[in-house]
Amino acid sequence: MPVINFLKPETKANLQRVLKEHEHPDIWERALIFLLLNDGNTQAQVAQTIGCSLRKVAYWSVHGDPDNIESFQDERMKGNYRKATPEYIEKLLEVVEKEPQEYGYELGRWTTARLATYLAEVTGISLSSTQVMRILKSKKYCYLWAKYSLEDKQDPKKREAFKQKLEGYLKISKESPDQLQVWFWDESGFGLQVIRRKVITRKGRRRQVRGDKRKGRVNVMGGIRFSDKKRLVDFLPVGNGENFYSVLRDCLKSLKWSQSTPSASPSAESSRDR
Repeated sequence: MPVINFLKPETKANLQRVLKEHEHPDIWERALIFLLLNDGNTQAQVAQTIGCSLRKVAYWSVHGDPDNIESFQDERMKGNYRKATPEYIEKLLEVVEKEPQEYGYELGRWTTARLATYLAEVTGISLSSTQVMRILKSKKYCYLWAKYSLEDKQDPKKREAFKQKLEGYLKISKESPDQLQVWFWDESGFGLQVIRRKVITRKGRRRQVRGDKRKGRVNVMGGIRFSDKKRLVDFLPVGNGENFYSVLRDCLKSLKWSQSTPSASPSAESSRDR
């Protein structure tokens, strides 16, 4: 016969509190098993009431300790990367923000498998690539395409001066669009043999990587007018300065200016975020 009220009053109160406040549903279920058994229900009745197997009720009736809530936890609740210490996670976040070349690797990008291998050598903690990815996801990292950047080839002072100059042009183009047109131009290309790889980065931010590869490209050039968003697009046989200037010259010839200002000479400013 089932034993009624075998739990101590304080133990019963603690299980009832766990049932209300604990965040894990499996802990709720195991606490409820003991509360129902305490009311005089058989294991079969408990299994039928909460909708689980009789085997589960019998297992936790033996292995669970109602006076120790931690005994209700199984191995899955301890986490898939429980071997990762705070020092390991700190080192992982430090390494993933830097290029592999800084650590002596001839690698283009970090992958979770490469990160796991390197950190195993440094920390002595061996994790799978899947576990490393789970740690990164918990720290708001994801796997996105990198953004190619050539800002290291620019003069910061000239770039800042151009930005200030451009702000003045934009203001004039809004006030007098018949006298000044501001066009934004850029060119891009489709690499026929370039392999673009994703990189690991924090959510909401795109990493910048070098984009020097130029072999086997089909180049295209386009511009958009600031005032009315008019667009022009043209293909280039070779992406060089001569062809770039040729497209700009053809664009100037095709522009229509207001007849109210015949003395105004067409002008176009090109902005290339290169």
